[in-house]
Amino acid sequence: MATTPAPPTAPPKPTWDPGQPEGPFPWLRPTIRIRLTLLYGGMFLIAGILLLSIIYLLAAQALRQGNALPFQIVGGQVKVTSSSCPGVVGLELTPDQFNAAIGQCILEQRRHALDDLLSRSLMALLGLSIIAFAFGYAMAGRVLSPLGKITRTARRVVGSDLTRRIELDGPDDELKELADTFDEMLDRLERAFTAQQRFVANASHELRTPLAINRTLLEVHLSDPGAPVELQQLGKTLLATNERSEQLVEGLLLLARSENQIVERKPVDLAEVASRAVDQVRGEADAKGVEIRGERAPAVVQGNGVLLERIALNLVQNAVRYNVPEDGWVEVTTVADHGQAVLLVSNTGPVVPAYEVDNLFEPFRRLRTERTGSDKGVGLGLSIARSVARAHGGRIQAMPREGGGLVMRVTLPL
Repeated sequence: MATTPAPPTAPPKPTWDPGQPEGPFPWLRPTIRIRLTLLYGGMFLIAGILLLSIIYLLAAQALRQGNALPFQIVGGQVKVTSSSCPGVVGLELTPDQFNAAIGQCILEQRRHALDDLLSRSLMALLGLSIIAFAFGYAMAGRVLSPLGKITRTARRVVGSDLTRRIELDGPDDELKELADTFDEMLDRLERAFTAQQRFVANASHELRTPLAINRTLLEVHLSDPGAPVELQQLGKTLLATNERSEQLVEGLLLLARSENQIVERKPVDLAEVASRAVDQVRGEADAKGVEIRGERAPAVVQGNGVLLERIALNLVQNAVRYNVPEDGWVEVTTVADHGQAVLLVSNTGPVVPAYEVDNLFEPFRRLRTERTGSDKGVGLGLSIARSVARAHGGRIQAMPREGGGLVMRVTLPL
């Protein structure tokens, strides 16, 4: 008798909960909303009490002035003492005339008292508003100061200083939760970048060693004068393929290293870097009949000299290799302009459509979408140049030149 299979067990529940456990009274947590509510509610209450007290004092003074008798009896005559009433009213006035004059004086006196109350209340409100805005600005700055600390730390992290942490102290509110989350993210990023650097270092060793061994073995066999011609030709083909693989590995490793910001920077003269690149390509240019020219003015930047030289070398090599068969030229110039160091590499060459310029910076992409079987490189030169320029806080642009060729412009901050 066949036994029925046991039902599959449920998958285990996750043991890690990213949420923070809440206490028995979560509404008592000193969150930003509660703190701002208490702060601005208290400020409004204090401002209302002050304003009410000032209005009470001013109203009492106005009532005291408005209820004062506008006349005095002096020497058997009625003398008007209020500035709102005219002169002296004599006793020869009839009672009706006297009552009308006194009533007019009282009304005029009350009007002056109310006007004085309104003007003083407005002045008190203006002064209180200035004090309230100043106090509110100071309190808002104090409440939002953790955000400034978070922003400053984020800017330092942008400079590839992943060792920075916020470590925000204070009440357990939303800002501290944000800072703690940001610190956890930085921990993960630091571990990821450290693992990447370790991988690049290990890959550099593991990939270079077998290629170097293959090159050595092939060179040893090619140095044998008794080797058959077919074997010699096969060895040369394999040696060229091995050399191309070495260039590809070097390019990929350099591309991986240059994706990050440069932490250690030193003064580097862009003119010297460009001149060294020109000297390295001079022999290839002479063999192809390409003239290299251009004036290179001093332009000192802060960066890595080896990587900056790689930018110039890649651009000059591409300008020489992708040139016209006859009467070709490459112009390499450097200049410091408006706080930026500029490297310009112009060359004659085939006509480049404007819509294909951006594709040239993609890895393994060349003009006409050629990807393999070329002796002009492995298709990583411009990708490496763009990554190195970005790592130095600069940029690289390519523009088609009239009559054929390209104008490569690299700008770096001084």
